[in-house]
Amino acid sequence: MEYAAKNIFFNTGSAQLLKKSFKPLDEVVTILNENPTLLLDIEGHTDNTGKPEKNQALSEARANAVKAYLTSKGIDASRLTAAGYGSDRPVADNKTAAGRAQNRRSELKLRSF
Repeated sequence: MEYAAKNIFFNTGSAQLLKKSFKPLDEVVTILNENPTLLLDIEGHTDNTGKPEKNQALSEARANAVKAYLTSKGIDASRLTAAGYGSDRPVADNKTAAGRAQNRRSELKLRSF
């Protein structure tokens, strides 16, 4: 599941999924179809570039774009949650370009119900 989360890409400043994200997300669909008791939390995150309000909205839109993709592939929306955290939960230093790139991400967290 970590592989898929690290391979979800968006156009810059946009919530539009890039085509190269489809194969990893299709792998998530397969996992969810094979394990009907699993739930998935989808988190959107941004770097600290730009206004916090815009980053919050963008992170929410990106998480919802992933959710919409999964539901379009037949996953029941009741098994999915989507939330955006803006730049509040960095995993790397926002002072470098490499760190900011790591902070612009989606995280997928599986759990059982």
